[in-house]
Amino acid sequence: MGLLDLAAALLSLTALFAWINQRWIGLPTPVGVMLVALAASFGLMAAEALGAAAVGEAARALVARVDFGEALLHGMLSFLLFAGALHVNLEDLARQKRLIGLLATIGLLVSTAIVGLGSWLLLGWMGLALPLVHCLVFGALISPTDPVAVLGILRRAGAPPSLETKVVGESLFNDGVAVVLFLVLAGLAAGRTEPDAGAIAALLLQEAVGGALFGIALGWIVYRMLRAVDSYEVEILLTLALVTGGYALADALHLSGPIAIVAAGLLIGNHGRLLAMSERTRAHLDTFWSLLDELLNALLFVLMGLEVMVISLEAGPVAAGVLMIPLVLLARLMSVGLPVAVLRPLRRFSPGAVRVLTWGGLRGGVSIALALSLPPGPERDLIVTLTYVVVVFSVLVQGLTIGPVVRALTKGSGR
Repeated sequence: MGLLDLAAALLSLTALFAWINQRWIGLPTPVGVMLVALAASFGLMAAEALGAAAVGEAARALVARVDFGEALLHGMLSFLLFAGALHVNLEDLARQKRLIGLLATIGLLVSTAIVGLGSWLLLGWMGLALPLVHCLVFGALISPTDPVAVLGILRRAGAPPSLETKVVGESLFNDGVAVVLFLVLAGLAAGRTEPDAGAIAALLLQEAVGGALFGIALGWIVYRMLRAVDSYEVEILLTLALVTGGYALADALHLSGPIAIVAAGLLIGNHGRLLAMSERTRAHLDTFWSLLDELLNALLFVLMGLEVMVISLEAGPVAAGVLMIPLVLLARLMSVGLPVAVLRPLRRFSPGAVRVLTWGGLRGGVSIALALSLPPGPERDLIVTLTYVVVVFSVLVQGLTIGPVVRALTKGSGR
């Protein structure tokens, strides 16, 4: 099967699953298409177990052809991050900068440490011993939040705009920080990185800060180019070039591509849309990126549902994954509660803010992609299963219940 055939099959499945959800289920599209994809996957696996081996093998072969980690981390992620950053108001973000900054850095480190140490103890108790450094790798990849499935629900639930800003802002930045932290820990686990605190700190600084500065510089160049023309076709092409070329160049320079694209997206989405584009161009640009965002999100969640066919589903690792769910939620609670406690003397938070941010901190495709990018081996197989179980719970259970949680807990201004 060639690349075009593979893309045609995946897009056809995504369209079919989205139609089924829209016609009969009515869930938010990301959650609905993932649920349909999971049902289809388990149905094919059941058919294979009952003797229809050819059907199951064909489906597995199709899914196995997709390099999920490569497709997301070096394909869809740059588009999704830019589309998310494009519509974040810098003034709103600035008002939440302290909390978002703490959540995306200190909170991420706290979550990584709690999940890493907790999973090391739990897995050892279950007889599925995993080296501590690999447990910390799991902590790093499962800690970043993914707002894709929850944002629409938050809006429908009448969540305060400031809550949306917190969720989106945190996820935009902690994705990039988490990828850098994951790469450092994965390098330590594989023996590629020396356990030198100074070298690790320098690498984190280079990737994160260097990526942000690179993104701002690249965004400013494209901003100046946008101001020099008035053609929505050319201006949309420039933003596409910024996303694809900027991400690839940042990666080649050993800078954080996700952070660079977020920084560039914030600049183009605010100064670029306001000062460098006509009303006509803004309308076309918003429509284009909103549609692309929806299509890629639907495709991503379909792939997440289909991946169940090619991961290990042995009883022990699945049971361990179930035990990881409360551990990850506890880590999220602590990683949110600590920054809020630090900032509470300086500002007012709405009632239930910590609980909403905890339950609304969904895990998604980035976590699965990072797990699948690990080198083959028993450690990878266990980490992939643990990650998949946590992500499925996060999307289906937290994603479907966050609306009632928001309505029950958010009061007042939500600052």
